[in-house]
Amino acid sequence: MTDKKFAILIDSDNVSAKYIECILDEMTRYGVITYKRIYGDWTSAQMGKWKNELLENSITPIQQFSNTVGKNATDSALIIDAMDLLYTNNVDGFCIVSSDSDFTRLASRLREAGKAVIGMGEEKTPKSFRAACTVFTNLEILLDQDEEGTNGNAIGRDVIEQDIASIILENDDKDKATGLGEIGNRLVKKYSDFDVRSYGYSSLSKFLEEMEIFELTKVNNVVTVSMKDNRTRKQEIEEYAIMLVKNSGKNGLVLGALGNGIHRKFTDFKVKDYGYSTFAKFVQSIRELETKENRSNNKVVYLKSE
Repeated sequence: MTDKKFAILIDSDNVSAKYIECILDEMTRYGVITYKRIYGDWTSAQMGKWKNELLENSITPIQQFSNTVGKNATDSALIIDAMDLLYTNNVDGFCIVSSDSDFTRLASRLREAGKAVIGMGEEKTPKSFRAACTVFTNLEILLDQDEEGTNGNAIGRDVIEQDIASIILENDDKDKATGLGEIGNRLVKKYSDFDVRSYGYSSLSKFLEEMEIFELTKVNNVVTVSMKDNRTRKQEIEEYAIMLVKNSGKNGLVLGALGNGIHRKFTDFKVKDYGYSTFAKFVQSIRELETKENRSNNKVVYLKSE
């Protein structure tokens, strides 16, 4: 299989030279680098650190004079070169290195043409540019992957956990196993800046192993992910729900109050862990209970009459 060819285009005005080795190393994950260009005003004394890196890493400098005060002169040169490379059709994708939102439309245009766009920038990079890329990586993560803690801009772990559970349950409905690779691909499609390194992990498998609700199985080098068997836990919750409704008497128990009661008893309870999108759906699955609306349009849970 032939490696994909990428062009790296670096906005020197918005990225520090200290990241260059990390950038080049990261791009080896995606393919072969055929173009390495960096844009800036090389007559400026501020470019000294970048100048030291150019020859060592075989990066071609593109001179762009700052003719207008307050304007980022490198933007137009980088965009023109990117479009020229697009029309020559010599590359399969682009790596745009910048923390500037001005390249959002460029990234979108390149993707519209069927090209992969790997974005790299500092944590300050606006959400608009991150979302426009196929994949976006925070340069701070690459520079110090051993740093403990979570990136401040990372998607919440609870959100990711629920997304993974939804993928698995969706596949279960189709009698289809869920591969580790599918989970990684779908998370990146939904969140272009998703990166397990933001959470302090070096691999997706290790990240999932730390989540209590998932189970990983490896057969012939193929890793599949499934929900842990929680039937006993579900039975305990159902029995507790029935008890709460029974104790409330003939007037029943408002659905919200029932939910609060269950969460107080089972603090880690999440309906999506059991394949339901809402708490109301979960309650409807309990055969001994039924839900009706009262005169105030509140949903009230009762014991089913025999």
